[in-house]
Amino acid sequence: MAARSAIALTLWLVVTAPATADLFSVGEFTAYGDFRLRAEADWDSQDAAGVERDDRTRMRARLRAGFRLALNDHWKAEVRLRSGSEDSHQSPHVTLLDFDDNDTGDADFDVDRWYVQGSTGDLSIWAGRNDLPIWKQNEMLFDDDATMTGLGFAWSRNLGPGRLALAGGYLSPPAGMRRSSGTLSAIQVAFSPEFKGSRWTFAVGRYAFEADRNDPDAAVLLQGNGSRDYEIVAAGIQGRWSVKGRPLSIGADVMSNEENYSPADADTFTAANFDQTEGHVLQVTYGGLSDAGQWLFGYFYADIEALAINNSYAQDDWVRWGNATQTRASDLKGHEIRFGWAASARMNLLARLYLVEAITSVEDGTRFRIDFNYSF
Repeated sequence: MAARSAIALTLWLVVTAPATADLFSVGEFTAYGDFRLRAEADWDSQDAAGVERDDRTRMRARLRAGFRLALNDHWKAEVRLRSGSEDSHQSPHVTLLDFDDNDTGDADFDVDRWYVQGSTGDLSIWAGRNDLPIWKQNEMLFDDDATMTGLGFAWSRNLGPGRLALAGGYLSPPAGMRRSSGTLSAIQVAFSPEFKGSRWTFAVGRYAFEADRNDPDAAVLLQGNGSRDYEIVAAGIQGRWSVKGRPLSIGADVMSNEENYSPADADTFTAANFDQTEGHVLQVTYGGLSDAGQWLFGYFYADIEALAINNSYAQDDWVRWGNATQTRASDLKGHEIRFGWAASARMNLLARLYLVEAITSVEDGTRFRIDFNYSF
């Protein structure tokens, strides 16, 4: 109930907050936040056994609020609070109303960012809990909501026709919002040159998950992810142009899990999918939502095999596969079509349609979402 009451309070903030500034800023202290109201429908879906799922229509909401404090020219601290179930690190959304009388689930508040960061020249290093500090153009490999605890760094420098960046960290992935399990060693190199009116980004990274097989907290993760190692190599390319005064972006990602699984593995899911370790994503977007009256169109195609990614930390948008707090968004192929319109720089509507089916079974689903987003 506390989360739902806070979201109601936020509706008042949406009306009264300034349109072009943070919630408030005093000296080196800045408070900020964002609110989302979502209408969501799932239909025409069956599970891996071919059993039809009940159609579902829900109203959901997300509230995040935090503060930043500049300690001096080189150091800063940030803390952010988010809504959602304490057992879900993939979603900060709370179900306000289920039109089909399903359980609305838990409504909690947890801290999803808390860190201190030091910066000097082209290098920054942080310790605490924060976003994974890598370049990405979608959430198919890593969900923005799955913040991780540990040490992270980012370095960049102009080099010839573009900018070279190196980022990574040694982190403990979350198992829900109040626990973590295992380790993630991440490193990525990216280069962003400009060429004849176009801007490009080329990136390649290695992401090694090492499971803690004796950790009882890992049991919250689906499909044995809490006891399975991953060694993922992922590469991405994106080109950006201006076409008739609007940004056009075209990109692709490929991912490959280089961990050597066996068809004789003691874990039945690993054994059944030992060779399902490749994935790719194609995307195009046109337009943007950075100012009043702007609109955005996007199309995404994904084909991601079961063990190509650690799906406990991937996006939870495309499918309702999993349980109330954990989504298993791999072993899938399908499409996302999105359209957005901005009422202002801080307020927009975003509609998305997902058409998805499993690669190895008859599981499938259709989902439509429309979000009202407001930042303050």
